[in-house]
Amino acid sequence: MSSCPLAQSQQIIHVSKDDHSFSLNIKALENILLSPSVRDLNVMVLSVAGAFRKGKSFLLDFLLRYLYKQKMGNTANWLGRDDKPLTGFSWRGGSDPDTNGIQMWTEVFVVQKPSGSRVAVLLLDTQGAFDSQSTVKDCATIFALSTMTSSVQVYNITNNIQEDDLQHLQLFTEYGRLAMDETSIKPFQTLLFLVRDWSFPYEFPYGLEGGSNFLQRRLQVKAHQHEELQLVRKHIHSCFRKIQCFVMPHPGLKVATNPTFDGKLKDIEDDFKLHLQELVGLLLRPENLVEKEIGGSKVSCKNLLEYFKAYVKIFQGDDLPHPRSILEATAEANNRAAMSAAKDYYQQVMEALCGGDKAYLNPSKLRERHMVYRETALEKFRTTKKMGGSLLAQRYELQLQTEIDEMLESYIKFNRSKNFFSLIRTPAAMLMIILVTHMVSGFVGLLGLSFLTTIFNFVTGMSMLILMTWSYIKYSGQAPMLGEVIDSVSEALLGGVGPRTPRTFRDTQRGNRPFGPSSPRRPASPPPP
Repeated sequence: MSSCPLAQSQQIIHVSKDDHSFSLNIKALENILLSPSVRDLNVMVLSVAGAFRKGKSFLLDFLLRYLYKQKMGNTANWLGRDDKPLTGFSWRGGSDPDTNGIQMWTEVFVVQKPSGSRVAVLLLDTQGAFDSQSTVKDCATIFALSTMTSSVQVYNITNNIQEDDLQHLQLFTEYGRLAMDETSIKPFQTLLFLVRDWSFPYEFPYGLEGGSNFLQRRLQVKAHQHEELQLVRKHIHSCFRKIQCFVMPHPGLKVATNPTFDGKLKDIEDDFKLHLQELVGLLLRPENLVEKEIGGSKVSCKNLLEYFKAYVKIFQGDDLPHPRSILEATAEANNRAAMSAAKDYYQQVMEALCGGDKAYLNPSKLRERHMVYRETALEKFRTTKKMGGSLLAQRYELQLQTEIDEMLESYIKFNRSKNFFSLIRTPAAMLMIILVTHMVSGFVGLLGLSFLTTIFNFVTGMSMLILMTWSYIKYSGQAPMLGEVIDSVSEALLGGVGPRTPRTFRDTQRGNRPFGPSSPRRPASPPPP
């Protein structure tokens, strides 16, 4: 299929034809976006959307061909041989739709920009709009999802930009209009009108320049226009930071009418191939790559996964959501991504401090470093640009504090397990009780106090039974709660002997009260100013 035989088109969003519900293939997305080589790279997402049977997948396969040539280090003749069939995303001739939901190419292309930074490039193919099997909700949802998750949205239309094409855009530009009530940053990035089979090159020549002049006329707001027509144009301008138009010639009758056409260049008109090269360079040359941004912050591959989850969850209802709910989903995903990055930092530094291959660390030193790393993680969260306002950010900051403190408890327990003396505290306590009660029992027996002797012998026997029970629990792994109770009692008996039970940072913030297994869990307090 390509130079990478394992790569393929993977469906990440499925639309059920029975109940018209949407589902997200989370595992497939995780396999693509969480690969160690790309998960932390900023991402460019290029999506092609539009009506069905208009050549979207056909176009994407030429983009794939360019990216694979670019990966090999030579794009001079990236179109390749005239007799080579076109492969990649599934496509075919005919009048019936071929793509369902949203498809993503499984290989993420890493491209180095002229600045030296590396960008992950993703390609999305979308289900064609307005076929005989899709509802208006299906079409609007697919269109909106592809636009919300992409940094470059190619709006694929044929012959001309009609008024209904602009009105279809209004389905998701309404979200942009509402988003601007809370942020001055336009929610969507680049919109490219790709007009296929352009029949008026004598008015506006093929390519970007002719398309830009044509688009300027088509999106012009005129005083005599109806208010509805003006509103559509104003919405589009207000929602996209950059709007372009590219007009393409017809690829030829062999492409349109030959049922056995398989994408060979020899069957495609030269004029089409010439402007195809211009279009692909416009979209994918390293200096032209547009990195995905949300709320003014660039999005990495792992962050993109969170946005997909949030957006699809909103659209899984019975009705199209109010744009406000989409905005809230964006803000929540944005805050979750910032919280995830802060937790990742805390986990990395704590693993370097007391991870699996590290030696036992003094508990006070561990708590001291935790306080520093905790505050640094919180500061990373606070300084990350986030949508949704201060109240939402405060809620996620409190959640971040709680989760970091819970992670600390795990690190304390893991660190304590490395201390040999902590492992023998419970048997030492039981043996101490057995020895003391046995000696006292003998002493009071010499004094003739048989009643006390019986009591101390009973305590000795119970201690031996508890010690045997504890040994069995540790050996078999059964009744762990009972084992924790015995450990707690032993801890209390030993008191200040040997290393103390570590306390959490939350306890140091509340009057140095020790943290033990019986201490009630309390919500985390905000960090000190």
